[in-house]
Amino acid sequence: MNRGLPILVVEDNDEDFDMLQMTFQRVSIPNPLYRCTEGEEALEFLEQTGRYANPEQAPRPGLVLLDLNLAGLDGRQVLEHLKNTPHLKSIPVLVFSTSDNPKDVQSAYAHGASGYLLKPVDLPRFERMIQLFKDFWLDHIVLPEGEAREGVRR
Repeated sequence: MNRGLPILVVEDNDEDFDMLQMTFQRVSIPNPLYRCTEGEEALEFLEQTGRYANPEQAPRPGLVLLDLNLAGLDGRQVLEHLKNTPHLKSIPVLVFSTSDNPKDVQSAYAHGASGYLLKPVDLPRFERMIQLFKDFWLDHIVLPEGEAREGVRR
């Protein structure tokens, strides 16, 4: 159903991103992945400004996987910006973090996260979680279509 929709991954850890890419391939997720390693970069991507002013380089994602702990502008601030920006707030955001701190979980949901996934530390659990992500978010959930970009300030 949502095959082909771009997924934006906001992740600063190369190993975590490599494992995510490898697991997406293993469970046959064909969606194109785009990666930003910093919060400021993610906002440029989402707003199609700065280094991402060309819309072909930064298509509107159908879903965002967001790490919380980023240098500079962190994932919490990115989430808050996304959910307070009219033309971006309909994009589902799944927090994808190693933090199981109840305050982080509560804050993420309070700021509009669609879900909170704990990064498993072992590969079999990681693969199982990504398979469930695929089955639920990509095969069964109806995601909102991209909104018109007209009138959006860049």
